[in-house]
Amino acid sequence: MGNFVYLFFMAQPAGSTGGSNPLVTFLPLILVFVVFYFFMIRPQMKKQKEMNNYRNSLKKGDKVITTGGIYGRVIEVKDNIVMLDVGGDVKLKVDKSALLKDPSDIEQK
Repeated sequence: MGNFVYLFFMAQPAGSTGGSNPLVTFLPLILVFVVFYFFMIRPQMKKQKEMNNYRNSLKKGDKVITTGGIYGRVIEVKDNIVMLDVGGDVKLKVDKSALLKDPSDIEQK
């Protein structure tokens, strides 16, 4: 890698380093940030917003899956806490942030 950098700078015409346009110098770096934004950051923000909307629209009777893999049905929704019926006489108190989409959406994909 070091030899490549040395050869790259040796191949530059003499005197071109002082008069180069700063925009041309930073253009590759700017391009990398734009690519990261559109291919990584923006889709992640969209997915996070979609999950927040889903969690805020939960109501009694919805089927959900927790991040731990527990399937259940919502029986009560409070501020940030959801009570789940997971079968039998078992009820769990779960934080909303630990809930994923309902199983029917996941099975269709």
